[in-house]
Amino acid sequence: MSATFTVGLLLLLSLIGYVMGRSRAVTVAGGSIATLHSVPNYYGSYVALWAGLPALVLVLIWMALRGPVMDWLVLDGLSAQQIESWARVMLPPNDLQNLLSNIADETAALTETHRQLLLINIKNLAAGQALYVNPAVVDAIQPAADHLRNLRGLSDWTLFGGVAALSGGALAFCWSRINPDFRARNNVERVVTWLLILSSTIAIFTTIGIVLSLLFESIRFFTKVPVTEFLFGLHWSPQTAIRADQVGSSGSFGAIPLFTGTMLVAVIAMVVAAPVGLMSAIYLSEYAPKRVRSLVKPVLEILAGVPTVVYGFFAILTVAPFIRDIGTAMGLNVSSQSALAAGVVMGVMIVPFVSSLADDVINAVPQALRDGSLGLGATKSETIKQVVLPAALPGIVGALLLAASRAIGETMIVVMAAGLQANLTLNPLDSVTTVTVQIKSILVGDQEFDSAKTLSVFALGLVLFAVTLVLNVVALRIVQKYREKYD
Repeated sequence: MSATFTVGLLLLLSLIGYVMGRSRAVTVAGGSIATLHSVPNYYGSYVALWAGLPALVLVLIWMALRGPVMDWLVLDGLSAQQIESWARVMLPPNDLQNLLSNIADETAALTETHRQLLLINIKNLAAGQALYVNPAVVDAIQPAADHLRNLRGLSDWTLFGGVAALSGGALAFCWSRINPDFRARNNVERVVTWLLILSSTIAIFTTIGIVLSLLFESIRFFTKVPVTEFLFGLHWSPQTAIRADQVGSSGSFGAIPLFTGTMLVAVIAMVVAAPVGLMSAIYLSEYAPKRVRSLVKPVLEILAGVPTVVYGFFAILTVAPFIRDIGTAMGLNVSSQSALAAGVVMGVMIVPFVSSLADDVINAVPQALRDGSLGLGATKSETIKQVVLPAALPGIVGALLLAASRAIGETMIVVMAAGLQANLTLNPLDSVTTVTVQIKSILVGDQEFDSAKTLSVFALGLVLFAVTLVLNVVALRIVQKYREKYD
């Protein structure tokens, strides 16, 4: 019995509750719907909500707690002999000696890393994946794997029974409450209101969690590297030494080259995307015939669905060689991987975002403004420049901000077209790297998590988050200033 089957049962009971609630409302009305306080759909929604929500909460709580509880029960059920047999094969000699010296409480003597390794072995064996378990420890942990398998089966059946009982009981109780005077609409709207509040709260706390996770790890990084060196240093080479005698690890964490590269690529992308996207939106919304618009807009928006790795291939195989050849013909020194190539291709990628959003905003401008301008003798182009675009300015600014955020956060195109070299330069013909590329490169390395090199990605993310936040606040002020003219 899987959790998916339990959720399917929950959805089925909610659907049955909706049908039964609506049917009950029609029945108690005696054929006269006007005697009901609410329309029948509200009675069905009332039964469905209460048949589903409490049981859904039970499922979520159960799924959150079953993992830790079962892990504790499995580890608690291991004998000293089983743990010792496992440890003699899996642990290094020093760790094994420490474990055997504290034989009073074997599971407590295991470090968190070794505890997780033991649980992974047990879970693999319980899932029938004995291939991933050292054959020498299978006999020692087989009883624990059987215990875990039994606990999972018991948990699934208990959850199934609890959901069936709770959902069925709530369905029957709510169904019995339905009468012509029952305020189903008020109850449904109250529940929906609380669901909206809960969703907003989750969004807020998720944002807070993201910020705190960045902040705490960044503080750990700044205990190893001074803030001033990170924010104002001009050299980025985060190859910290693992051993005292290691060479070639300067450990320089000056992030200015990364910020410069990020801004350079983003600016080039916006120089390409902003005019092309905005002009496309103006043509499609103001000049293009309906037949042309219905054909061109879907084709333009196909660009938004192309994977970024495809753009990366296009950049490195076509655009970068083309720019290099043109530069060489003009006597310029152009890198095979350049900020210009990455920025141009990235600009092409975000054109649909600017075009589609700006088109929707321009179409939302009231036709009365256009008619009034034309009635006063303005031409079509004057109406667009003096009336339509100022009225749509807040939405256009929002579209450009979305495109800029996409450009700043893009990784794959920069990796393939601009390179990984942290150069402090404003020359678009040079190779550069960005903040997101360095975050990706460092996190997929083999450096330990507590090292300054790994922790530096959180500091990079925090600074990028702060810069984006400031840009959004400034843009919001600008939008509010211009919006007041058209309220």
